[in-house]
Amino acid sequence: MLEQIITKIQAIFANQALKKKLIFTLVVFAITRLLAHIPVPIVDVERLKLIFASNEFLSFLNLFAGGTLARFSIVAVGINPYITASIVMQLLGMVIPKIKEMQKEGEAGQAKLNQYMRIISVPVAAVQATATLALLNSQGLLISQQTSLMMIVVLILIAGSMLMMWLGELISEYGMGNGISMILLVGILSQIPGSIGQSFLIGNDGQLTVILIMLVVTLAVIALVVFFNEAVRKVNIQYAKRIQGGRQVGGQSSHLPIKVNVAGVMPIIFAVSLMMLPPFLGRVLALSGKDFLVNLGERLNVIFAPTSIWYLLTYFVLVFVFSYFSAIIFFNAEDISDELKKSGAFIPGIRPGGPTRKYLEFVLTRITFAGAIFLASIAVLPTIAQMITDIQALAIGGTSLLIVVSVILETAKQVESQLLSENYDRYSKLS
Repeated sequence: MLEQIITKIQAIFANQALKKKLIFTLVVFAITRLLAHIPVPIVDVERLKLIFASNEFLSFLNLFAGGTLARFSIVAVGINPYITASIVMQLLGMVIPKIKEMQKEGEAGQAKLNQYMRIISVPVAAVQATATLALLNSQGLLISQQTSLMMIVVLILIAGSMLMMWLGELISEYGMGNGISMILLVGILSQIPGSIGQSFLIGNDGQLTVILIMLVVTLAVIALVVFFNEAVRKVNIQYAKRIQGGRQVGGQSSHLPIKVNVAGVMPIIFAVSLMMLPPFLGRVLALSGKDFLVNLGERLNVIFAPTSIWYLLTYFVLVFVFSYFSAIIFFNAEDISDELKKSGAFIPGIRPGGPTRKYLEFVLTRITFAGAIFLASIAVLPTIAQMITDIQALAIGGTSLLIVVSVILETAKQVESQLLSENYDRYSKLS
């Protein structure tokens, strides 16, 4: 296993195109981490760090923000507005036919959708920046309360969010992997060592038990994520025989692989983004000063506390629903059935066209159910384990591990695909 990893690393550095992509990605990573350490001067950062360290939910938010919130850096809003805009566009695709058509137009349609998402990201970033600043102001964490200065800070946060979005798109175009996922990856990885270090300081008596539990849970999550990411349902495909140039061609058998986890890590990212909103809104309302809003905010804080049963149920359902929703978008049974028909391929026992589409949708529905249950379970089980063992790091580590492992697997597949493609091209030229 170690030899294979070393061989792959050597192959990447031997390939000039991949080497340039890797270096570009690492440079962008360095830039994002540099930006994460540039604080906005209007905030009392030392007091802010103490508040984040003492609150479980805020620590969870800070983990996904890559530590930018506790430092309140110029990129504290991060890529959350872009993720929110992406969720909005996906939901609009269900009710607006024009957007649904764009989703089916391949790269050209995706380019249009990306442009709309960029536009939507700006007002979303403005709302999030304003709300965050208002929350900090209510806690007395702002050094200055001048309106003009606060407006400048909001503009800085919006600009920082757009900058992170741009860097993510640069990675997608010139680097390795999906840019937004990679930005999340490096942010989470930068915080995991500190989270692990804090968990080891729980106490000397229970330290060995803590380490063993964390190790078992971590290995189990990694193993399950790898298994479900690699799992596929192979649908048998038969090519029709035909006469071409006086010879009989076709008749070969093949298979159409349908992944159990079609959408990868995106359902988790979408669900986490939405689950952050109720507690954040609850904290803002609780500090409004009006009795009705204060009561509503306190109720939201109780209902959506990370260890509450309603939080876990809502999180589970969101991941489950987004898994199905994403599978329908990423796997278009109608387009695939049309392509099979055009190429003279068919599923044995199933007529081409409409029946093939219905059969593929039936298969997709069944296997996506298993994948959705897996993702949703992995998302909530670490929190349940934390409630049983009282180890806070488990709740933080479960979702973050899921994202980290999934993104690494997806990126590794892209690298493997490019290596195979270039080797094939080289072989074709030699032959």
